[in-house]
Amino acid sequence: MFNRLFGRFSKDLGIDLGTCNTRVFSREKGIVIQEPSIVAVNSRTEQIVSVGAEAKDMIGKTPPHIRAIKPLVKGVISDFEISEKMIKYFIDRVHAESFTLVPRPRIVIGVPLETTEVERKAIEDVVTAAGAREVVLVENPMLSAIGARLPVTESVGTMIVDLGGGKTEIAVLSLGGVVTWKSLPIAGDELNRNIIQYARDLFNLLLGEKNAEQVKMRIGTAVPGDGPMQIEMRGRDLITGLPKEILVNDGQIREAMQRSIGTIVDSVRAAIENTPPELVADIYERGIVLTGGGSLLKGMDALVSRQAQIPVRVAEDPTACAVRGAGALLEQEDVLRDVALPSATKGGIV
Repeated sequence: MFNRLFGRFSKDLGIDLGTCNTRVFSREKGIVIQEPSIVAVNSRTEQIVSVGAEAKDMIGKTPPHIRAIKPLVKGVISDFEISEKMIKYFIDRVHAESFTLVPRPRIVIGVPLETTEVERKAIEDVVTAAGAREVVLVENPMLSAIGARLPVTESVGTMIVDLGGGKTEIAVLSLGGVVTWKSLPIAGDELNRNIIQYARDLFNLLLGEKNAEQVKMRIGTAVPGDGPMQIEMRGRDLITGLPKEILVNDGQIREAMQRSIGTIVDSVRAAIENTPPELVADIYERGIVLTGGGSLLKGMDALVSRQAQIPVRVAEDPTACAVRGAGALLEQEDVLRDVALPSATKGGIV
């Protein structure tokens, strides 16, 4: 009874709970929050110091008693308490301008493809503890496809490759369900680690994660570009222990990421090989759609297209597809019931 009462004064939300970034969609205002999935905690007082971009800026710069924590690993909640605090912070922030004393929103949230029932229950419990009156789980590639305005409920094959921070998920969708899929723990974070390892092995340079990400975003490419690009990499010399700066080019960074990118492309081909021929014909006609932050890597679409011999395009605003899909489902109850996963707590959605 109280949940329904509070629900009348709460804003229903769609949430893309990503390894690297969390996005929140409000039915009234669209995307209202887009922040890194990082929480800075004071271990002496157990109080939250900051959340999101401000906490990300603290990585590698904090004193011992302040920890910058990523509560999700490869798309799955690894720290339940911090995840709950982070989600509650975002819910309260969305409702800060309203007169709701105790916000109890209905939340549509994405989950990775290969989550177990136990992991799904953990997500439901965390989001409920953070203040949701009802939690509806939908697979991430389905949300991304809906956000990219693909016809997921029709009897045509749609292939989506969601290149996130912690995971790459490849799915063939038809009639509101996932027909075939592959999930691998190689995505944006792994490419950052590849660059860090490359700098260590070739230049004896200890590179920070933020610097590696900036290098990837600035000059990282999946295929050779029109002309050479260069950037300075700054870190600590492993031999002298002193600051060091080196100049690297796009070819070197491409070499650093080559194996991981190759694994992703091979997985796309393997997913196509496991797809029923009628759906492959649809995919060949309609093409493959790339979403997620990894799809912004220069030349990724061209590489996948060349290897799979199928047209490939990057979705419009690819990083926001999943949260837009969650937001769209708030308005489409019939579609939501078709694509929602059974509740691990209640045995179905309410």
